[in-house]
Amino acid sequence: MTITNAVRLLKQSNIPFDLLSYPVDEQDLSAQNVSRKINYPLSSIFKTLVLETDTHQHVFAVISGEEEVSLKAVARTASVKKAHLVPMKELKKLTGYIRGGVAPIGAKKSFPVLLSDSALNQEFIIISAGKRGLQIKLAPDDFLRFTNGILFINR
Repeated sequence: MTITNAVRLLKQSNIPFDLLSYPVDEQDLSAQNVSRKINYPLSSIFKTLVLETDTHQHVFAVISGEEEVSLKAVARTASVKKAHLVPMKELKKLTGYIRGGVAPIGAKKSFPVLLSDSALNQEFIIISAGKRGLQIKLAPDDFLRFTNGILFINR
């Protein structure tokens, strides 16, 4: 089994999870492609976006593969005026992760985690394990508790 920071931290905390792996297609890192490859519905695949607020705070927005992020909803939840996606070239320096492998757990720096309320409809959510081709399947409640995450209404 591949041990990433996310996997190691969840194991140390005795959080129950399953590890799912799939062959990576560098040309298609989409949630839709991950959903097809691991054979789980798109609604259960959650992607991690890194955003920066107008107060220069960074946050992880974790949203379903079926959703687009609402920058207004992120800003409202973070109690700021505006938020924007961090440019891809800054991801590795900021989080230690690359596009298609950004995990909200075990990043270089710890940022607030905002989880879309669509997760409440799911028995489990599937997030990146911090490496392309590796996903973590866990209960939304366990994820929120572990990350001290905040639910947000992504609209």
